[in-house]
Amino acid sequence: MFSTLTKAAPACSLLTRSFSSSAQRNAKVAVLGASGGIGQPMSLLIKQSPLVSHLSLYDIAHTPGVAADLSHINSRAKVTGHMGPDQLAACLDKCDVVVIPAGVPRKPGMTRDDLFNTNASIVRDLADACAKVCPKAMVCIIANPVNSTVPITAEIFKKHNVFDPNRIFGVTTLDVVRADAFIAEAKGLDPAEVNVPVVGGHAGITIIPLISQCKPSVSFEADKLDAITKRIQEAGTEVVKAKAGAGSATLSMAYAGARFTFSLLSAMNGKQGVIECAYVKSSETDAPYFATPLHLGKNGIEKNLGLGKLSAYEKDLVEKAIPELKGNIKKGEDFAHKS
Repeated sequence: MFSTLTKAAPACSLLTRSFSSSAQRNAKVAVLGASGGIGQPMSLLIKQSPLVSHLSLYDIAHTPGVAADLSHINSRAKVTGHMGPDQLAACLDKCDVVVIPAGVPRKPGMTRDDLFNTNASIVRDLADACAKVCPKAMVCIIANPVNSTVPITAEIFKKHNVFDPNRIFGVTTLDVVRADAFIAEAKGLDPAEVNVPVVGGHAGITIIPLISQCKPSVSFEADKLDAITKRIQEAGTEVVKAKAGAGSATLSMAYAGARFTFSLLSAMNGKQGVIECAYVKSSETDAPYFATPLHLGKNGIEKNLGLGKLSAYEKDLVEKAIPELKGNIKKGEDFAHKS
């Protein structure tokens, strides 16, 4: 959790604490893209949560095998596998939370915009199914480019007259996880105790870590502050290069996606004070979508906590990010309108 509130627990400890809950919600969670590099490890983590009674997996290939494998784990959630468009509605029926990591991964030399043409169509079709089958579900978008795929999802929901801005999230948790890890490494701190809100969007200069609001408080010389900010902004590319053509950030994204899902489920289950950053419909800046810390509740966003007090350096980062974000958002909205 961020700023003046308590930090969101890491996925493992959040799971441990939730086992003691006496009034657990019987949540059905769907993972769309469950056979992929993010979908499989994220489904493994979600399978462990006692707040999940039914884990419903969808992909265009291999889903029955993934579901069979996970179903052998001795945790509460029933697992079902659904493969191909004809089985998508059954996967989504009566879902409470839908997590969408579906799409192609980045490869060396690719930007998130290079993914747009393929992933935009995938997200559009999955959002359309969600709007028809489970319009009240919390929809968590991981498929990149998130800056554009979240507006696509919103526009599709608007077409069906079921859009609720409090229930559609762009999952930017990986930026927060990275910021916590990198700052902890730089300062010799326990990463689990570091808490840095990351705002803006989920690509390049739109990723804005608010290091001035870090808990515990830290400080960097100007050059080192700029270097660690840029590392957080380009961390995805760091992984793509390190994997040398073998993929993008899958394991860390699976962890981050599971963490956001656990936080959302806990809030829906009545837990108080659950705060996570996410990219959502927003009036906090001139950009119509913007990531900020959010107070989550039973119906999604309970309160947008905004940007808080920014340093001069952070104000400049926000100012530079807005035009980029607006362009990303318009690209997504235009795509949805033409579809």
